[in-house]
Amino acid sequence: MSITLRRRLSPAESRDAALDAARALLVEDGPQAVTLKAVAARIGRTHANLLHHFGSAAGLQRALIASMADRIVGRIGEAVLRARAGDQDPREVVELTFDAFDQGGAGALASWMILSGNEDALDPILNAIHDLVDELVESHDSKDLPIHEETLQLVLMALGDALLGGPMAKALGLPRTKARDLAIRALMAGRSHG
Repeated sequence: MSITLRRRLSPAESRDAALDAARALLVEDGPQAVTLKAVAARIGRTHANLLHHFGSAAGLQRALIASMADRIVGRIGEAVLRARAGDQDPREVVELTFDAFDQGGAGALASWMILSGNEDALDPILNAIHDLVDELVESHDSKDLPIHEETLQLVLMALGDALLGGPMAKALGLPRTKARDLAIRALMAGRSHG
């Protein structure tokens, strides 16, 4: 389905429309579908217009992963703060993290970009997570859990699950949600020892 934009957009609006279209293509058809041509067709713009904003397909993909990272980390950060305040079950943090990498397509896009030669593909996600962890560490007592280790474990589990969770669970005869269950168990165990 193509969305034709009829009015003249500001550069920021045009860039946002392109990122929204790229995100939709990612979810619908996978990371290989996130091309300048496909995004331009989706929003009724020219290939040259997108080249102006992003420089290349790799630039578009980097901008998309950075945009996704900001949203992902923002949602996870809010959930972490609520969980630490006792206002919610820490399971939500696990569910949000796993969903962000799996359903949102961030895991597939980052992996595809790395395999396509973009070694810095994870930088936006890693930088956003690093900033979140630093913020969380600053806002809590030092006696809190080792949040850097907790974050490393959770993000690696979520990314691995997004890429291989389904086939691995099936091969091992385990429920598809087993990795999430293990992540929740690890998070709860860490908190009970904190």
